[in-house]
Amino acid sequence: MNRPKPVDFFKDWKEREALAEAMIPMVGKLNREQNVSVYIYGRSLVNSSVIDIMKTHRFVRQVEANELSEFETFPVLQAIAELDLGRAHIDIGQITVKYMKDSRGLSVKDFVKQELSSAIGSEFKPLPQPQDVVLYGFGRIGRLVARLLIEKAGSGDVLRLRAIVVRKSKLDNDLEKRACLLRRDSVHGQFKGTIRVDEETQSLICNGNVVKVIYADNPAEIDYTAYGINNATIVDNTGVWRDEAGLGQHLKSKGVAKVMLTAPGKGDIKNIVYGINNKDITADDAIVSAASCTTNAIVPVLKAVMDKFGVQHGHVETVHSYTNDQNLIDNFHKGERRGRSAPLNMVLTETGAAKAVAKALPSLAGKLTGNAIRVPTPNVSMAILNLVLDKETTKEELNDYMREVALHSPLQQQIDFTNSTEVVSSDFVGSRHACVFDSVATIADGNNVVLYCWYDNEFGYSCQVVRCLEDMAGVKYDMYPKL
Repeated sequence: MNRPKPVDFFKDWKEREALAEAMIPMVGKLNREQNVSVYIYGRSLVNSSVIDIMKTHRFVRQVEANELSEFETFPVLQAIAELDLGRAHIDIGQITVKYMKDSRGLSVKDFVKQELSSAIGSEFKPLPQPQDVVLYGFGRIGRLVARLLIEKAGSGDVLRLRAIVVRKSKLDNDLEKRACLLRRDSVHGQFKGTIRVDEETQSLICNGNVVKVIYADNPAEIDYTAYGINNATIVDNTGVWRDEAGLGQHLKSKGVAKVMLTAPGKGDIKNIVYGINNKDITADDAIVSAASCTTNAIVPVLKAVMDKFGVQHGHVETVHSYTNDQNLIDNFHKGERRGRSAPLNMVLTETGAAKAVAKALPSLAGKLTGNAIRVPTPNVSMAILNLVLDKETTKEELNDYMREVALHSPLQQQIDFTNSTEVVSSDFVGSRHACVFDSVATIADGNNVVLYCWYDNEFGYSCQVVRCLEDMAGVKYDMYPKL
């Protein structure tokens, strides 16, 4: 559908702005009262501003070549808001486009009722009872996972962040300092909501969620049941322990049932890339790894390319932002080259991501090599995939296929797509996808291709961690429209 250009652009903008504004309370009420999350082409509208909603519509117009606007989606959202729905994730963008293509002459209300028929009056629950979550460590990933869990609390009957565990500092205002780091972030901006420090109960109250701050020096010494926490999943984001023996210490604590590691696991620990091999998680798995940010970024793209074209072999080069384990200025470091100043140098180092791919995609075992270059940026990285395929292809064919995968496949949450010639790394801060496929940069010469994938190595990865956490807890949502 090609909507004609408006005669009066300002009037058109104001009308669409008013519709976007009217969407906010409907989206909020659906999420708060019915635990229904609303999306447009995989982008959540929960807690979005008017401009956020309008920009999301613009994204669809750019990559889908469809003049989807608030004029089309608003009646669909209205129809959804009038229904008595069970818990679900609903993509109003895709439902709207589906309606626009439907030739049966149904009204919006009738079409929406038909699409969501199995959700109407449903008593379906994502979980039989809420799952307690504890963050062990409160660094870059820990704080972002905290933000996501609080944001996704909904009606409070799925995942509940109950506590964080840190080492006690010598400062009297330790709790306030922890709160400040959660409240303000130099890369990711301010926390969306309010945080109250309760010194009396040693808690942070974040958007009404009471999060206990527990001070401890080792995992096995905590009795979580003393804080009313039971059957909890511990998210270990310290990186100190990566094997079964080390992480198994958490399981010795009262009130702990499972552990998730936010780093590549060693030994027999399952390394999970959500969207690819999360079905490997079983009810008996007590310890699971969410792999690394780079592994999460490249595996979905490799899986998509392998399914369509096959992969003979290749090389992965990651251009990675510096991380907290590097030095601000030259100083001793146990790692090769990492002792040199991170903000002043490009630092060539190794990455285990290429080998780790085989844990999620066994058919690629031994087919990939990899290296990494740490660069002077604080966040957002790029993976460059230099691949030899089984089949020849063209840039146009490959990009069209990846656009389809990003918008309409089960990998919609993992792969985003951009066709802009002007984007740079900072444009992807806050991306909720495992990676963003840069179609403009694609190179294809017969069966030799080079693919460029941006990824927010902090927030995008944290989103994958939370998806893994939901899967490990057994959280299931009905998704609409059905893929």
